[in-house]
Amino acid sequence: MPSLFEKVTPQHAPLADSLRPKTIEEVIGQAHVLSDGHMLKNILEGGAPVSMVFWGPPGCGKTTLARIIAHNSGYEFEQVSAVASGVAELKAIFERARARRQDGKQTLVFVDEIHRFNRSQQDAFLPVVEDGTITLIGATTENPSFEMNGALLSRMQVIVLQRLGPDALEQLLLRAENHTGKKLPLEPQAREILIGMADGDGRALLNFCEILFSYKGKKNLDAQSLTQYLQKRAPLYDKRQEAHYNLISALHKSLRGSDVQAALYWLCRMLDGGEDPLYIARRLVRFAVEDIGLADPNALLQANAAKEAYDFLGSPEGELALVQLTIYLATAPKSNAAYMAYGAAKRAAKEHGSLMPPMHILNAPTKLMQELGYSKGYAYDHQAEDAFSGQNYFPDDMKREAFYTPVERGFEREIIKRLEYWEKLREKRNG
Repeated sequence: MPSLFEKVTPQHAPLADSLRPKTIEEVIGQAHVLSDGHMLKNILEGGAPVSMVFWGPPGCGKTTLARIIAHNSGYEFEQVSAVASGVAELKAIFERARARRQDGKQTLVFVDEIHRFNRSQQDAFLPVVEDGTITLIGATTENPSFEMNGALLSRMQVIVLQRLGPDALEQLLLRAENHTGKKLPLEPQAREILIGMADGDGRALLNFCEILFSYKGKKNLDAQSLTQYLQKRAPLYDKRQEAHYNLISALHKSLRGSDVQAALYWLCRMLDGGEDPLYIARRLVRFAVEDIGLADPNALLQANAAKEAYDFLGSPEGELALVQLTIYLATAPKSNAAYMAYGAAKRAAKEHGSLMPPMHILNAPTKLMQELGYSKGYAYDHQAEDAFSGQNYFPDDMKREAFYTPVERGFEREIIKRLEYWEKLREKRNG
């Protein structure tokens, strides 16, 4: 039987396969998990493998690392794809692993896109992982805490891999050129553009290289001609998966941090990725009341107006309304005082239970209720001096509490003055 890395592919194998790293020294872009003292480094150098999940974007080396682990540890390597495999195929793999185990041979099972297995398929791994029949390595582009069975995940180590940075991708370009003996037909700026087009995906970059090595033009491609020659990859974004939540979080926090430039970038990343603009508008309306509030009461009006404008215009014309709103919200004064007041008042409402309002602020529509003291002593504020009576409106058995504390920003500065004025009047009129 040939070794794991023995050349069994056709003569014209894809460049990504030909250049797949075979040793730990050839792996690039994952220094954070390949440094001395890290568990993965020890395993890659021949330590006993453990079941684990490689979580990272496409083309960052998940399959490569699994193959190197199997080779260096002497384990038999079985690879399956969760997209194309079912329970029957898994059972056959487990039977082969049991047979090898009887002969003193261990098996490493690598499952690509393991998050695509449903819960019952993932459950099938539990007994064979627990009893040591196999060592399982899964690869996923999705957050495993969301997509994987908790029982299975608890028996595995999670290794987070990173997208390949510009330096790592440049190393791949040099390897491709050395391997083929050809120089990429690119001007320096076009070379930088090519790295950006790969979007951190080493496999995609090498696929681009294969296309470019067949270029027959007489002049090297500049930035503009490169984008015409290659079709740019779709952004790495799935509006139903984790990227959806990561990007809306980035947009929300950039707005909260009053960074208008970053907010516009994340907005456009979401729009470019195909996000529903009305979902973005909904989150921007929420931001207006959660993070700006009464520091700028006009923020909510602007947010609703932008939503209505998009509803009326649609894409792409209506997207400018979201851009305008993003700029407005990012540059508005910020306050979460209303948000905090809501939380504090909710806690008080739960803590104090079903306390009745004080009798003097209850309506008395019947004679019996009047006789029982309903509405007795109520002071009509408009008849009081300064239209302020200073009466107590909390339950009789509850001390007065302060839930809302405005900030010294924007319109809430004026609210602070009003609250302080009314508090002085309240103290004066209640002795």
